[in-house]
Amino acid sequence: MKKILFLTVMVLCSMITFAQTAEKSQAEIRFEKLTHDFGTFPDSSPKVTCVFNFTNVGTLPLVINQAIASCGCTVPEYPKTPIKPGEKGQIKVTYNGAGKFPGHFKKSITVRTNGAIEMTRLYVEGTMEEAKK
Repeated sequence: MKKILFLTVMVLCSMITFAQTAEKSQAEIRFEKLTHDFGTFPDSSPKVTCVFNFTNVGTLPLVINQAIASCGCTVPEYPKTPIKPGEKGQIKVTYNGAGKFPGHFKKSITVRTNGAIEMTRLYVEGTMEEAKK
């Protein structure tokens, strides 16, 4: 009976140790910044672009499943191939204010990955001014 109890305890301890190790083995995305301010730009040049740099600080390859903007005037471009541990990547975001009313805007981009943190929100903002006539 003691042998069965001892073996059961050993198996449980092994399973707990394995589960803790498996949790630590993940991809993890870390952005240099989460917000970009375009500042002020004229509506005669309504298209502005920025780049969000990131690093996979995890131990497994990082896959960006999707990057979705809060509206059609903002378009994110992201890598479709896995990012190896320690490697860097970037998400390019273009805001096109053509046909929009001048003024301040703030748009979000939701990034979904296979990482420890599955969802991250990026923001772009700025002020599009009416061109002086």
